Amino acid sequence: MTTSYSHSDLSIDQQLALKTAASNLQRRFDGIFGTETIERFLHSSYDEFAGRAAVLNFLPLLAERFARQRLTALAKVEGKHDDGVPVVLFLCTHNAGRSQMALGFFSRLAGDRAIAWSGGSDPAERINPAAVEAMAKRGIDIAAEYPKPWTDEVVRAADVVVTMGCGDACPVFPGRRYLDWPVEDPAGLDVADVRPLRDEIERRVRELLDEMKVPAAG
Repeated sequence: MTTSYSHSDLSIDQQLALKTAASNLQRRFDGIFGTETIERFLHSSYDEFAGRAAVLNFLPLLAERFARQRLTALAKVEGKHDDGVPVVLFLCTHNAGRSQMALGFFSRLAGDRAIAWSGGSDPAERINPAAVEAMAKRGIDIAAEYPKPWTDEVVRAADVVVTMGCGDACPVFPGRRYLDWPVEDPAGLDVADVRPLRDEIERRVRELLDEMKVPAAG
């Protein structure tokens, strides 16, 4: 966890953006969580990115997206809201390549029939550009994704946890179904070398969807 920020450290634009983010989350989770919980998750999500984000202007948006995912997970864990849609969590070391490609394929193939999240034990500053390009060649845009850590509520809310190379750092909670995919880390590889890894991940994602009895699109 990075050092906590104070409002005096933020620009006026960032303060306004965080207030907007808090309002958006309060509308989304109205009747589920109170203002204090929402703001706590938003601020701690901001802290996760503050020390390593490449573009500071995007921090409030990243914090809002991450807080939304975490609050959705917490609502499921606490039994406050669960729409019954299965959740798969993809984990790797940097959340910049393997888990992001798996997330991209799963989201495209599952549609709204299942949800995918991703995280890393040691998140990178940005998505692996070779992974972005390799996925783009399959018509899937992961450029807007961002490396992030996993949190307890996100892991506990997942029905299936897929690990790829995070080893002993991968979290283990009782009652989850765990799968380990031995896929090489694409860090430092060029696009040509990433393509076979991409194709291996797609094959495994399709097999997982079949096991979950979730119809794959395309």
